[in-house]
Amino acid sequence: MLSLQWIREAPDEVREMLARRGAAAPVDEVLALDRERRSILTEVEQLRAERNRAGKAIGRAPDAAAREALIAAQRAGAGRIDALDARRREVDAALHDLLAQFPNRLHPDTPVGAGEADNPVLRTVGLPRAFGFEPKPHWEVGAALGILEIDRAAAMAGTRMYALRGQGARLQRALINHLLEQNEEAGYEPWYLPNMVREEAMFASGQLPKFHDNLYRDAEEDYYMVPTAEVPLTSLHRDEILDAASLPLRYTAHTPCFRREKMSAGRDVRGIKRVHQFEKVEMYQFTTPEGSAAALEEMVAHAERLLRDLGLTYRVLQLCSGDLGFGAAISYDLEVWAPGAAEWLEVSSISDCLDFQARRANTRFRPEGGSATSFVHTLNGSSFGMTRVLAAILETYQREDGGVNVPDVLQHRMGRLMQITPPADAGG
Repeated sequence: MLSLQWIREAPDEVREMLARRGAAAPVDEVLALDRERRSILTEVEQLRAERNRAGKAIGRAPDAAAREALIAAQRAGAGRIDALDARRREVDAALHDLLAQFPNRLHPDTPVGAGEADNPVLRTVGLPRAFGFEPKPHWEVGAALGILEIDRAAAMAGTRMYALRGQGARLQRALINHLLEQNEEAGYEPWYLPNMVREEAMFASGQLPKFHDNLYRDAEEDYYMVPTAEVPLTSLHRDEILDAASLPLRYTAHTPCFRREKMSAGRDVRGIKRVHQFEKVEMYQFTTPEGSAAALEEMVAHAERLLRDLGLTYRVLQLCSGDLGFGAAISYDLEVWAPGAAEWLEVSSISDCLDFQARRANTRFRPEGGSATSFVHTLNGSSFGMTRVLAAILETYQREDGGVNVPDVLQHRMGRLMQITPPADAGG
């Protein structure tokens, strides 16, 4: 949520921000309602002052007629106040709905660009593996090993679903546990969280109303299935005032993620790159405005180390204004190289949302020695979405005989297994 004061005091800056994002939002409507709201508040304040003066004058009235006139005027003023208060509530609700349509402001370091093609690549780490054979895409590797079951998943759940079998399931479990433990060692406290949340949690994180059509919802119970652990993590401290001394708070969680992918129709239809349900490990921080920039750099560095440990070639991009997420002010994407499909796969987007989510969640902190509260800053990042990392592992570590080597850091979590080999009979 943007500050209404910023829109009021610098509407041209807001319009420029929206133009850089290639977004639209009702600036003029907000300004008009804001003027009406402030006019209402001024009139109510005046009427209450007049009512108070009338109340004092009633006791000093020279006769009954004068007293009755003052009482009638007082009643009329009260009726007008009630009507104005009712209208103010309507205006407040309308303002809230309009403000919810505004994306976050841009960080000064976010480059201006129209879309994905304008995202600068900051660095590429590692060289793509040189193969002595033609590498295959992960859906062929996984199927030949008998560990990836796309057709069987589709038969029970439809398209964009997958199932992992045997060593495939073990590999994903090993990867999740490795990433969670690495996050813990880096100072992130683990959480087990609800996978279904109320509308308020979706709003606080910025998912609603913008991404309503991309969310799964149980209308009967009014629950939403989380598209990312960022959603429940954002609401852990909703309507709370945190002590400055407790910040930063670093949290990590693993959840399944549910996405309708209506905004990606026709894209990435093969394999498990874009599916309706997948597992993801998330990092999240609540911090002060002063600690926000350092927290972002820390999270990016940590995610990069995790990819280096897995032995994957990756690159870091900075998202331009036209490709930036709705709630982010500045973001970095980490993409891994998938040699079988010959493409880069985004496995993490790490964002600083400044106080955008905190305003929606009403999460504040009290500075040490101070009385006034301020909104915290929130940051989030994947570490990682499992499907694309699994795809990159299968394609990077594949062998000519059809097997796949297990990354060194995961072998001890798979019973010291060094390689996954095709079973004698992958059917059944």
